[in-house]
Amino acid sequence: MTTANKILERAFSTRRSPHASDGAEDDGGDDESKTRKHISVAMRVTNYLTRTGYLWPILLIGLIIVIITSVTIHSRDLVCISASSSDHISRLRFFGFDGQESDFGSLGVPWCRSKHGKNVEWTSNDLLKGLEEFVPIYETRPIKNNVYGMGFDHSFGLWFITRWLKPDLMIESGAFKGHSTWVLRQAMPDTPIVSLSPRHPEKYLKKGPAYVDGNCTYFAGKDFVDFGSMDWARVMRKHGIKDRSRVLVFFDDHQNELKRLKQALKAGFKHLVFEDNYDTGTGDHYSFRQICDQFYITGGGHSCFKDSDEARMRFRRKKFWEKAVDIQELCGPGEAWWGVRGHMRDDFNHSNKAITYAEHFQNSRFVESVLDVYWELPPVAGPSLTHQTRYDPARAPSPIVEDGKYSLFRRLGLSQLEASVFNGYTQMVYLQVSEPVT
Repeated sequence: MTTANKILERAFSTRRSPHASDGAEDDGGDDESKTRKHISVAMRVTNYLTRTGYLWPILLIGLIIVIITSVTIHSRDLVCISASSSDHISRLRFFGFDGQESDFGSLGVPWCRSKHGKNVEWTSNDLLKGLEEFVPIYETRPIKNNVYGMGFDHSFGLWFITRWLKPDLMIESGAFKGHSTWVLRQAMPDTPIVSLSPRHPEKYLKKGPAYVDGNCTYFAGKDFVDFGSMDWARVMRKHGIKDRSRVLVFFDDHQNELKRLKQALKAGFKHLVFEDNYDTGTGDHYSFRQICDQFYITGGGHSCFKDSDEARMRFRRKKFWEKAVDIQELCGPGEAWWGVRGHMRDDFNHSNKAITYAEHFQNSRFVESVLDVYWELPPVAGPSLTHQTRYDPARAPSPIVEDGKYSLFRRLGLSQLEASVFNGYTQMVYLQVSEPVT
């Protein structure tokens, strides 16, 4: 081969595929033809769009379609939130910037200890079934805007407990406009009620909605008698009650709950419900939640050290929850944190007595000596569902419907209720009690 032919051969070989066979070298025209035949359709379309100038507009339209589809798919399982510009807290929770809504009990939930470790008979499934039944009942309530009264959570709790126990007589101390009387009546349509209230509910009818029950004996207004002064033996005879364990007593009177417990024991009552079971550092009366907030109880006791983990956590949560209490509010003089800054409140805070920790401790020991059952009503649903902004989940038991379960929340009918009805949760508590064992 001549020198010129060798140079020409090398030039051709550099253009061949490195994986070409010797046979292919003899038919270079066929190789070029095969390469053209295997250009993909997508490549042909891309080349055409590039030459005509349509490529970038089509890519932009495709990107927009992908974004819209992605948002639509994800939004089906997300909780609807308020679009109000003022509801910045809900928006923060929705986009996951605070992570506060799902940490129930992270600051402790002190649970009063019973004598024998007995618990309630009902289960979480019973509560769910009860919710499904109660929502349509609640929507028929005569007092739609029960300001300063019970919201949905406690209305459901009272109705559920009453329906489960099926008492022969229901007693309420504190009636306000009559909403709790109405709830008791929905639970037990034919059972008599005894209502004690300084002001008769009918007085509120002059200004707006109220409820007066036809099968209720009222000790109200000029006929008012305090629960601790009532002749209960006479009342029991009048209603034919021989077994006082068949009586349910409901307290919503903002009185020292330790005082009411002792009065109920003296009267022989066994089943008690307290509506406002205020957390430590809050409320206008001494509550069981406060009494049982002790170092020896799981979730109980506090430190007033300003650089503690608890202090930092409380400070942070104060930004999100109206009823959250920081260390400065929790602790009074001498680092007294029990009750409310070391005080035992009573009678709508008209009485405010300082007590020592030793007295506070003895109060808890007495309560434990008479408790057969202690059960705090959990919140109906997590705050990402209800949009409540008042109680701090870190001091509450896990809700019946947990955060994120919007399908269940909607199926139960809870999504159709106004958000304001979920703002009244204060750890309603049910007690079953008996005289202490000597």
